[in-house]
Amino acid sequence: MVRWIIIFLVIAIIAGIFGFGGIADGATDIAMVIFWIFIVLLVLSLLSRLFRK
Repeated sequence: MVRWIIIFLVIAIIAGIFGFGGIADGATDIAMVIFWIFIVLLVLSLLSRLFRK
């Protein structure tokens, strides 16, 4: 999941450099959504390990 975040951020940066604002905005939004999903899943995973013991 982190790999997808990095890929979309790189696409956003490259698109922004070349002036493709719409593509950069879309890639940034996708990267942000994937990042928050990753954070939620990480917290849930850590909590499940904490309560499993």
